[in-house]
Order: sequence, then structure tokens, then C-alpha cells
Amino acid sequence: MIDFFISREIVMKVAIMAFALLTLTACSQGVKSMSDRTSSPCNQKPNCVSTEDERQQHHIPPFSLAAGTDIDTIERIALQLPGSKTAIKKHDYLRIECTSKILRFVDDLELRLQGEQLIVRSESRVGYSDFGVNRKRTEQLRQLLQQQGVLQ
Repeated sequence: MIDFFISREIVMKVAIMAFALLTLTACSQGVKSMSDRTSSPCNQKPNCVSTEDERQQHHIPPFSLAAGTDIDTIERIALQLPGSKTAIKKHDYLRIECTSKILRFVDDLELRLQGEQLIVRSESRVGYSDFGVNRKRTEQLRQLLQQQGVLQ
């Protein structure tokens, strides 16, 4: 009889944990109506980096593009990042959703062409800290762009 109650308790705990994980995963699904935030500074949380934010914890160096670089080229290269897919594409703007492998968290990588500069902003949708994931992602993007000869 005691074994029955112990196993029932374990089953309930596992069910609650599974429900909680599924709920968290559902919270980080695609957002279609998000506006272009490339010129907005990051908030106070350490889960965002931007070429436009001058605060040290959020700043990333500028991306200077080779003349004639278009948004299609930027998209093709950005989609080489792990877990990435295009959410919004305009003539001078991209929002790429980057989904983590394990917990399926979604980060927004926003890219805007401004002359021969690429404005870059990468931010986690949920949580306080991203443990440097967005900074690593933008540096990985920089390396990919350099390898393709797109950066000056």
C-alpha cells in the first residue's frame, strides 16, 4: 500500500514538471507583430547586446559592410546560425528567431541595413541573464560575414 502512494506521488511530480516545461516552451513561440527595435537601447537585464547601445555590458562593435551588400545576402549568411529562421524580412530589415536546442528558448536577432552599416541587436525574450549567448551569437555572425567577404 505504501509503495502505491510513493509511486503515485512520483508520477504526480513528473507530470507537474512536464507540464511546467511545456508551459515555458509555449511561452517562447514566434511573435509576428514585434516592431523594429534595432535603434532602441537594451533594457537593464544582461540578456541583450546592440551596436546602438553605448553601455559596456550591452555594446558590440559596429558591423561595416562592403558596398552593395543587400538584405538577401545578410539573410543567407544569418540563417547559418544554429536554430535560426526568418520571422520578418523587409528591404532593409530582418528579424531572425534563434531557438535554443534544449529548452527551446527563442531569442530575437534583429538586423537593419543603414547605408554601409549593419545595425545589430540580439535579445532574449524570457529570463534575466542569457549567460553571454547573444554576445556569442553576434560574434559568430560577424565571423560568418567576414568569411563571406561581406564586412569591410
